[in-house]
Amino acid sequence: MALELVGGALLSVFLEVAFQKLASPQILDFFRARKLDQKLLNKLETKLHSIHSLADDAEGKQFTDPHVRNWLLKVKDVVLDAEDLLDDIQMLSKRKVDDDSESQTFTGCTCKVLDFFKSSPFSSLNKEIESRMKQILDDLEFLSSQKGDLGLKTASGVGSGLSNDLPHKSQTTPLVVGTDIYGRDHDKELIFDWLISDNNIQNQPSILSIVGIGGVGKTTLAQHVFNDPRVDEAKFDVKAWVCVSEEFDVFEVSRVILEAVSESTDHSKDLEMIHRRLKENLIEKKFFLVLDDVWIENQSKWEEVQKSLVFGAKGSRILVTTRTKEVASTMGSKDHSLKQLEEYDSWKLFAKHAFRDDDTQPNAEFKEIGMKIVKKCKGLPLALKIMGSLLYKKSSISEWKSVFQSEIWEFSQNRCDIVPALALSYIHFSSHLKVCFAYCALFSKDYEFRKEDLFQLWMTENFLHCSHHSRTPEDVCQQYFNDLLSRSFFQQLDEKEEVFVMHDLVHDLAKYVGGDMYFMWEVGKSDKIQKDTRHFSVKLRYNQYFDGFGKLCNSERLRTFMPTGFLLINMSIHELFSKFKLLRMLSLCFVLDLQELPDSIGNLEHLRSLDLSNTAIKKLPEKICSLTHLQILKLNFCRDLEDLPSNLYLLTNLYRLEFIETKVRKVPPHLEKRKNLEVVMNFSVGHGREFFTHLWSQ
Repeated sequence: MALELVGGALLSVFLEVAFQKLASPQILDFFRARKLDQKLLNKLETKLHSIHSLADDAEGKQFTDPHVRNWLLKVKDVVLDAEDLLDDIQMLSKRKVDDDSESQTFTGCTCKVLDFFKSSPFSSLNKEIESRMKQILDDLEFLSSQKGDLGLKTASGVGSGLSNDLPHKSQTTPLVVGTDIYGRDHDKELIFDWLISDNNIQNQPSILSIVGIGGVGKTTLAQHVFNDPRVDEAKFDVKAWVCVSEEFDVFEVSRVILEAVSESTDHSKDLEMIHRRLKENLIEKKFFLVLDDVWIENQSKWEEVQKSLVFGAKGSRILVTTRTKEVASTMGSKDHSLKQLEEYDSWKLFAKHAFRDDDTQPNAEFKEIGMKIVKKCKGLPLALKIMGSLLYKKSSISEWKSVFQSEIWEFSQNRCDIVPALALSYIHFSSHLKVCFAYCALFSKDYEFRKEDLFQLWMTENFLHCSHHSRTPEDVCQQYFNDLLSRSFFQQLDEKEEVFVMHDLVHDLAKYVGGDMYFMWEVGKSDKIQKDTRHFSVKLRYNQYFDGFGKLCNSERLRTFMPTGFLLINMSIHELFSKFKLLRMLSLCFVLDLQELPDSIGNLEHLRSLDLSNTAIKKLPEKICSLTHLQILKLNFCRDLEDLPSNLYLLTNLYRLEFIETKVRKVPPHLEKRKNLEVVMNFSVGHGREFFTHLWSQ
C-alpha cells in the first residue's frame, strides 16, 4: 500500500509561515514604494505552492529513499531563506515607519511607508533584495524540477497536508509509570542470582553485561532490577546508577561515577584527584553500580576507570547494558543476551498501550489486525509501546488497517537506521507536532530535561500564537508535550518529579527528520556545524570554553542558540551578538561569568525569547526595551540583579517575565498596561521568601 500521510508534512508549517508573510500588506507596500518588480512576489508564491503540493509525498518517502530526504532538507532550507528575506523586508519597513513617526505625524501606516521609500535613493538595497529573491526562485525551480527523478507525486489539494489540530485526547498523566514488565522473569532471576552469589574468586567487583539490540529493553530491565526490594536484602553499602552513553571519556565517566556514589556534585579538574576521592568513597564498601548504555572497545580506557573500583568490598557488583558483546569482552565481564519478546508477551505489552484503561477484550477484528502489527514489531518493547500508543488514538478498523499496510514496514533499517515503528508513528503526527519533536535533536542522548526546556524552544514558533487564539501558548505547548508523552516518545524518570528522557532510538529519529538544521555541538567532537544549521545547542564538559564559531558555519542564519549545561564563553558577548542577525531564541543560562549585556543586544530585532537565568548579571541595558518581538524574558537566580529597566512596558509582545531569587524589589512602572502579561517573582516576606505570580489582563 502506498504511503498515506495522515498527520501533515513538517514542511507545511514552514510554508504556512511564508504564505502568511507574503499576504502581509507591509510586503506589498514595500515593493510598491521601492518600485520593485511585484511579479517576483507572485512567482515566489507560485513556486512555494508547487513545492507544497509535493510535501506530503516527500514526507513519507524520506524514510524509504535517502535522496528524497536530502531533497526535503534542501527545500526546508530554501523556504527558510525566503522567510528570512520577507522578515527583513517587514523589519525594514517597520523601522523606517518608526523613525519617521518621531519627526512627523501622518494618518495611516501605509502612507508613511510609501512616502519614506519614495524619497530614499537606496538602489543598492533594491538590487540586494531582487538578487536574493531571484536566487530563492532559482533554487525552488531547480528543486521542483527534480520531482520526476525522485518519483514525487503531486497532492490532489495544495495544503491538504497541513494540520493545525491539537491532540484530540489530552491527558494530565498520559504516560503509565508503573512496575509492569513483560516476558523478562527469567532474565530478572538470572541477574538476581548473580547479584547474591558468592562465587567470585577474585577480590574484584563481578561484572555482568546485558547485551541486546536497541529498543529490546536492556535499560528497563536494569531499572527494574535496580529498584527491586530484593536488592536491599543483598545489603549493598552503596548503590549508584550512571548513564554512560556513546563517548567513553575516562575523565567524564570517572567524575559521573564519583558524583553518583557520593551523591554530591564534584568540580575536580584532575583525574588523579577524582580517583582518590572515588577510592575514599568505595574502600571496604560493598557496592552495586549500574553502567547504562556503554560503548567502549578500548580496554585501556576501561582499565583506567576501573582503578578506583577495585577497592570495594567483596561482593561488589557492576551491571552493564550495551548493544555489543565486544563491550562485554573489553570490560572482562560475563554477558547475558537479551532476546526479543515472544509473541504472547509482545501482545500483552502492545495491548496495554493500545487499549489502556479499557478492561473489556478487543473485538475479534481489532485483535486480528493488532496481532499482525505486533508481529511486524519483531518483539521490540519500544516499538510495541509506540505502536500501541499510536493505535490507541485510532478508533476505526480502517485506520488500523492503514497502519498495518503501510510500506514503511518494508524499508531496510540499513538505509536510514530508523526503527520502522517509530517512523510510522512519526508519519501520523500533526505537522505542528513534527516541528515540536524536531527540536529534540538539540538535546544530547540521555539528556534529562524538563518540559519547560522544550516549551521555551517551541514558544518561538509562530503557529503557537496565530493558530489557537482561544488558548495561551503555554496551554498549546502543554498539549503537544502531552501528546508526545502519551505516544511513548518521552519517558518520565520518576513519578514524583517531572524529569524526562528520550530513548536513544527516538533521539535518532529526531536527528534524522531534523537533519543539520537542528544541530547539537559537543566541543571536542569532530562533527562540524553545517551551513544550513538554524537551531544550535552547545554542550561543554568541565573546564572547556566556547570560543565562538570561527569559520565553522554562517552563524548569521542561526535562529536558536542554547547551551545544555554550564557554559564558559571565551569571547566577548558583543562579538557573539554581532554574529546573530536572525536569532529568535537566545539562552545564556548558566554563563556564570556574565555580568553585563552590551547595548548591541538591541540589534537582535527578531528575538522572541531571552533567558539570562543563573548568571552574574547586575543590570539590564535600556536597549533591551527596543526588542519589540520579545515574548519571554527569564532572569531567575540572577542574585546580583537589583533593578529592571524602567521602559520594560514598551515590550508590547511580552507575555512572560520571570525574576525569582533576585534582588529586584519592585516591578517597573506601567507594566499593568501590558495585556495578559504573566509575571513570576518572589520577594522577602518576614524571615522567608514568598512567590507571587501575577497575570494582568485587559
